[in-house]
Amino acid sequence: MFEKILIANRGEIALRIHRACREMGIKTVAVHSTADQDAMHVRLADESVCIGPPPARDSYLNKAAIIAAATITNTDAIHPGYGFLSENADFAQMVEEHGITFIGPSPDHIRMMGDKITAKRAAKEAGIPCVPGSDGAVDTEEDALALAESIGYPVLIKATAGGGGKGMKNADSREQLVEAYQMARHEAKAAFGNDEVYMEKYLQRPRHIEIQILADNHGNVVHLGERDCSLQRKHQKVLEESPSPALNADARERIGRIACQAIRHLGYRNAGTLEFLYENGEFYFIEMNTRLQVEHPITEAITGIDIVREQIRIADGAPLGYSQKEVRFSGHAIECRINAEDPVTFAPSPGKIGGFHTPGGLGVRVDSGLYSGYRVPPNYDSMIAKLIVHGNSRNECLMRLRRALGEFVIEGVKTTIPLQNRLVNDPDFVNGDYDIHWLERFVGLV
Repeated sequence: MFEKILIANRGEIALRIHRACREMGIKTVAVHSTADQDAMHVRLADESVCIGPPPARDSYLNKAAIIAAATITNTDAIHPGYGFLSENADFAQMVEEHGITFIGPSPDHIRMMGDKITAKRAAKEAGIPCVPGSDGAVDTEEDALALAESIGYPVLIKATAGGGGKGMKNADSREQLVEAYQMARHEAKAAFGNDEVYMEKYLQRPRHIEIQILADNHGNVVHLGERDCSLQRKHQKVLEESPSPALNADARERIGRIACQAIRHLGYRNAGTLEFLYENGEFYFIEMNTRLQVEHPITEAITGIDIVREQIRIADGAPLGYSQKEVRFSGHAIECRINAEDPVTFAPSPGKIGGFHTPGGLGVRVDSGLYSGYRVPPNYDSMIAKLIVHGNSRNECLMRLRRALGEFVIEGVKTTIPLQNRLVNDPDFVNGDYDIHWLERFVGLV
């Protein structure tokens, strides 16, 4: 087993990885920017290395600085967490070329799934159903208009190198398509340095369903069930639950089987997530995330499987040690993402934490690097905590979640806890009757 792992991330996920390592008897190295020198994971790690100033491009996205930190601390492996360099194939390759283990899939698989066009092509070859659309990049407005006529409006223009909703525009008519196509390419170029886009049929009221998989180096593949991530604002997830209230047993078994077959076909290793849109009983592949997901704790809650631990074991060459039949699903879990934002305007709210109290009790978990006196920096993503609640049933989970939200105290910055309180008490959510557009209607964005 690895003796020392460098955590190439920050915030709650860095702390989460540190805890898994500590329980496995593995030493940790925390890398940090000057803005994060007082972060909790930095305080708890066995060693820490400052890798640059606050801007992410100069620190957490600085490949050379991270590799240097791993080298000088004699690190065996690097865990990238999520975001930053977690899906950067060049970084994964650099890590391996320096004789260090990258805790994740191969650079080739990251590269394959990082481009939406090659990912869709690979998914089709692996037998995964896809949304009707272009087979590759749509290079001209004329091609976009012709394709839209053949698949029918509305359509969605998406950046091939996209993520987080950037470079993504929908159009309901020929006139809107021309503007949407130009805007998507411009936004993609600015965000990713690549203005290539493709087109898909725009589904009206789909759910966003993702399947968590684990695959080792010995040909073993299991899925850990689905997560419903339909509650999104500007394509950013706000609340997730597992299992999905939209799926029945047959649909759940079918998509799990398809996911495992596809992963075997691809020869993929480590943790990954296949994401689908689900409408009228049909699943349509949209992308694969070749990393740990923010919402992984709800899967851990219903399966009892530590996904970060499994990532580390797989990277070290160990087999999974259990079959699909041995994976047990129990109860229901919901995760609320708590952001340092105004709950109405969603304006960022960095600042110094005053009073801080996390909820507790049976079935309640909080993943956060906050503490009283900690200063939330303005330089990074605004998520500061995740509240994960598990119950024997969805109703029990909801009752526990309402209680936990009521106990959660974060003073000194504005947070989205009031929004989460509204969500979990809304009749549509309580009834499980929502889709990927529901939250934006709820908060008045549409």
